[in-house]
Amino acid sequence: MIDMDKVLDEAIAKDASDVHLVCELKPMLRIHRRLEQIETMDILTPEDMNEIYDYLVMGNVEKDEVYRRTKKLDSSYEYKDIRLRVNISMANEVPVCTLRLIKNTLPKYEDLGVPDIVRRMTYQPQGLILVTGKTNSGKTTTLNALINHINENQNKKILTLENPVEFRHHSKKSMIVQKEVGQGRDVLTFSDGVKNALREDCDILVIGEIRDKETMEAGIEMAESGHLVIGTLHTKSCAETIDRMVNFYDVRDQATIKYLLSSVLKLVVSQRLLPATNGGLALLPEVMVVDNIIAGIIRKEKISVSEIEDAIQSGSEKGSIGLINSIAELFVDDKITLEQAKSQIEEKNIETLNRTIMQLKIRKGKTN
Repeated sequence: MIDMDKVLDEAIAKDASDVHLVCELKPMLRIHRRLEQIETMDILTPEDMNEIYDYLVMGNVEKDEVYRRTKKLDSSYEYKDIRLRVNISMANEVPVCTLRLIKNTLPKYEDLGVPDIVRRMTYQPQGLILVTGKTNSGKTTTLNALINHINENQNKKILTLENPVEFRHHSKKSMIVQKEVGQGRDVLTFSDGVKNALREDCDILVIGEIRDKETMEAGIEMAESGHLVIGTLHTKSCAETIDRMVNFYDVRDQATIKYLLSSVLKLVVSQRLLPATNGGLALLPEVMVVDNIIAGIIRKEKISVSEIEDAIQSGSEKGSIGLINSIAELFVDDKITLEQAKSQIEEKNIETLNRTIMQLKIRKGKTN
């Protein structure tokens, strides 16, 4: 019989970010990006996996119905005041469970490594700010750190739409309303929640994930109507983010959406997490402040990824930060290795990276 309390206690003690429970394997922990099995535990059987399912679903009829119908379930669970983001799927007709541990206390925004321009942009009265990156790139942590900073420093009504709610905020200078999205929860879909937000007199809307055209359209309408909208997208770069948003739409509608995006989009931050030389993780950010040059590129009939990247590189005075500059900064500050630095870019950009590293070393007096 599987002892889930023991699994979770081990995960907490080792500061794991995730717990992986898969049939015919021992429980696995992800610690600083590496997978480590819990040696003291037995290999999981189908019976164990069904017990884990019951442990996490806790007899909730609506959650069970969603899982039986869709073969997957996104949910949340609390253990010893630790919130867990739960995903249950199926393999060989047996549940597979992935648990993300959500820390009780958020790191300070200043300690994340996210450029300060992102925080400053939250003082905009309206517009669209996007935090992007692949899975496990720290988007949720950045998003919640931004919410916390606004809550501590601004007098706003903040409405969040999340699936599931991971970090529970408590109103400070701001008023915070958090809604969980999904069947049997506070709101059925992200797009429904965004549309209703127009009637809720909020100042700032946070969309946990922009997954489809409907949510995107509702978010843009919200930004157009005088609200600040902060959302996330699963994209790997600022340029890819623009391309992804435009491609939500049919070709005949793309000219219109490009014009709207060039007007409401204020900033995109794309982030990655890399194993750091100190054993932890280092945040690698790319920041695109949408100035007149980038707005003009967005409105073009054919969007050029390289043109956007060049505009970011040359837009440092406005607060933009190119990927190569961020990589060079991490390497010169001894946070990542040269091999890691080169692995983040295409071969054609290696020479530019080397030149940027040399310039940065000279500026910081690290030429020896």
